Amino acid sequence: MDSLYDISCFSAGLAGNIFALALFLSPVTTFKRILKAKSTERFDGLPYLFSLLNCLICLWYGLPWVADGRLLVATVNGTGAVFQLAYICLFIFYADSRKTRMKIIGLLVLVVCGFVLVSHASVFFFDQPLRQQFVGAVSMASLISMFASPLAVMGVVIRTESVEFMPFYLSLSTFLMSASFALYGLLLRDFFIYFPNGLGLILGAMQLALYAYYSRKWRGQDSSAPLLLA
Repeated sequence: MDSLYDISCFSAGLAGNIFALALFLSPVTTFKRILKAKSTERFDGLPYLFSLLNCLICLWYGLPWVADGRLLVATVNGTGAVFQLAYICLFIFYADSRKTRMKIIGLLVLVVCGFVLVSHASVFFFDQPLRQQFVGAVSMASLISMFASPLAVMGVVIRTESVEFMPFYLSLSTFLMSASFALYGLLLRDFFIYFPNGLGLILGAMQLALYAYYSRKWRGQDSSAPLLLA
């Protein structure tokens, strides 16, 4: 029974890592455009900074001296932190102005200081199990804010009745990653993992439902266009 339980936990966590990789790779097309134009144009660097802070805090939660047996949480967020840092460095290098470049660098310093503050406070002021509860609460709040960010895009989809700004594979990856880590958290009986990912699962399902409804409606409008023109 223990071996089956361990295999189930590992499988759910591994699946979450794989689906998260698709999320981390999603900005590649944006940065291909930035590299080609040699300019960040009107793209915003803040989402990558927030993602980096989220990955760093969740990485800290997955380490043994905070929460034992959460290694797959550490691996996925360690990978995510590397990706986000790479995106931020490219953003700084290709920033349109010195003001934008200095702003991103300043915010990056704040992100690092924020992570250092949380990590040091957890070690120096808390022993177990309070350390896990403290870092878990911070990481859960960070995750919930990240999962809530697509709500604005969902609003755009509803207003415009177009799925142009909500890529299907991004929504699908969010849904599958959240489902995998929600299951992983449930198997570990870890509220700080299954609760935020459960919310992410619901929001991911809502995005897919919106995509199914409005993409069909959009295609229907496109297919009827030639008849109207005739």
